[in-house]
Amino acid sequence: MTYPRSFSHIGLSVTDLDKAVEFYTQVMGWYIIMEPTTISEDDSPIGVMCTDVFGAGWDRFRIAHLSTGDRIGVEIFEFKNAQKPENNFEYWKSSVFHFCVQDPDVEGLAAKIVEAGGKQRMPVREYFPGEKPYRMVYMEDPFGNIIEIYSHSYELTYSAGAYQ
Repeated sequence: MTYPRSFSHIGLSVTDLDKAVEFYTQVMGWYIIMEPTTISEDDSPIGVMCTDVFGAGWDRFRIAHLSTGDRIGVEIFEFKNAQKPENNFEYWKSSVFHFCVQDPDVEGLAAKIVEAGGKQRMPVREYFPGEKPYRMVYMEDPFGNIIEIYSHSYELTYSAGAYQ
């Protein structure tokens, strides 16, 4: 039987784990469920598991686990020789190109992200100008990850036929 699965977590790569934990806890309000930890390529269960994922030669990385207000996990990775890409918005390539958070104060959260070193990629836009208060904006965290902000839930926004 097919049924809708719950979203568990997302993994983000950053160039500075400590600054990313600070950003996501202070700006987004997420909370730490596992402090930053170093994982090494070795024969431990987690070392073997990571080699299964990354292949041999990854050496080590740092990771922290956070959680959102609705219990979605956020794994933040800092890999050895981490680099912020020049063009982090290659939306035409197959990948996850953004994640979205919900805040009724879209403009306020956008300002906090910019103040913390992030970037606003577009003006705040309305889905139903003058009709419904559904707003959105694309942002960038200080590490190059793309964040979209919605004023209302995903289901509420799209069940109303946002593109019509």
